[in-house]
Amino acid sequence: MELPPNLITDDASPYWMNKGDNAWQLTAATLVGLQSVPGLVILYGSIVKKKWAVNSSLYAFAAVLVCWVGWGYQMSFGHKFIHFLGRPNVALDQKFLLKQTFSGMFPNATMVFFQFVFAAITLILIAGALLGRMNFYAWMMFVPIWMTFSYTVGAYSIWCPDGWLSKMGVIDYSGGFVIHLSSGVAGFTAAYWVTTTTSTLPLRFNGGDPYVASIDASLAVLNTHVCAATSLLTWLLLDILFFEKPSVIGATQGMITGLVCITPAAGVVQGWAAIIMGILSGSIPWYTMMVLHKKIWLLKQVDDTMAVFHTHAVAGSLGGLLAGLFAEPRLCRLFYMVDNWQHYTGLLYAFHAGNVGAGFKQLWVQILGIGFIIVLNVFMTSLICVLIRFVVPLRMSEEELREGDEAVHGEQAYALWGDGEKFENSKFNSVGGLDDLPRSKGDIQMV
Repeated sequence: MELPPNLITDDASPYWMNKGDNAWQLTAATLVGLQSVPGLVILYGSIVKKKWAVNSSLYAFAAVLVCWVGWGYQMSFGHKFIHFLGRPNVALDQKFLLKQTFSGMFPNATMVFFQFVFAAITLILIAGALLGRMNFYAWMMFVPIWMTFSYTVGAYSIWCPDGWLSKMGVIDYSGGFVIHLSSGVAGFTAAYWVTTTTSTLPLRFNGGDPYVASIDASLAVLNTHVCAATSLLTWLLLDILFFEKPSVIGATQGMITGLVCITPAAGVVQGWAAIIMGILSGSIPWYTMMVLHKKIWLLKQVDDTMAVFHTHAVAGSLGGLLAGLFAEPRLCRLFYMVDNWQHYTGLLYAFHAGNVGAGFKQLWVQILGIGFIIVLNVFMTSLICVLIRFVVPLRMSEEELREGDEAVHGEQAYALWGDGEKFENSKFNSVGGLDDLPRSKGDIQMV
């Protein structure tokens, strides 16, 4: 919808803006942001060894935001530049930010922020594969370069209305391809370049992706939780059956794979399909992680710290394929707001309607989208890593690997009891005033 010439008026709520939708979109974006910081920071810090509890998530979050408003948003959702990329441009001009966005009844400023948190969480998920392995200075270079030349290509191709896969009708409701498959493949590829030694885990808010506080958003939220819960229980049962011990880590991984798997289809499948997706997302990634990982040479050689290949690449691909099977045409019409029966028809519903060609076409488009994201991220991530290692080493030094955060950042995440005194005398300590900190037993101090 085009705005009248006077874009800036005394009215803080233009005629085209829906206050409820705008508030919902900002809330959804904030919740996704909280999943990154502090959500993933806490998750990563609670799983790795204490010496790696200080991680690079804060840097990635900040760096992506600056790049996003500088050029990334317009490359992902702006005017067409080349076949699979938008024209680089800033997203800071008030005439642009206060104008109605390309989809939804709220301003561009809201859309820029909403899409930023997804770009940021993608980089933070990649960090999960590199935590405690990649040189921090290499990581500082990797984040803006990968966001610019890899993430924007996937986002424009799949989410932008002018994207080639978007026009073909690919179903990616909330980032199963753009976020999870991308981060899983890119993280695994980067881990390959950082180290190939034998190795010894994000949440989503899918209700914000219809760009409106609608019944479809309600369905997406419910399906997301149903799939995640089913996947968690499935993973837990498999751990009990084969290892006789249910673990908290296993439950967490099952929850994550469920969240990832439902992401491409959250608002376009019925509840029974969400349960089936949960069973499959709790079992197939479990099998690749617990069984195949020990048998396939490449998987054993790559030190994927948080197993993002299994929890995101495998689960994201699985969700994309299942969306091609279970996507309900009427629900797809609610989300995509189009009346094109040659797009957005899951294969099972195509059989029922006697339109098998449309169903197989949808499944093919889903497979094409998966293949495109995999090839894009393997190629671009490899190229970026090769170029960076000409400037700085990709891998931490042996001293940094041995000492952990003390050597890399000059600090520890937690000083427990006597650890505070040990850190005080560390050769890496450059902070004074530690004598005044309490040393009572049971104290936990952020250093």
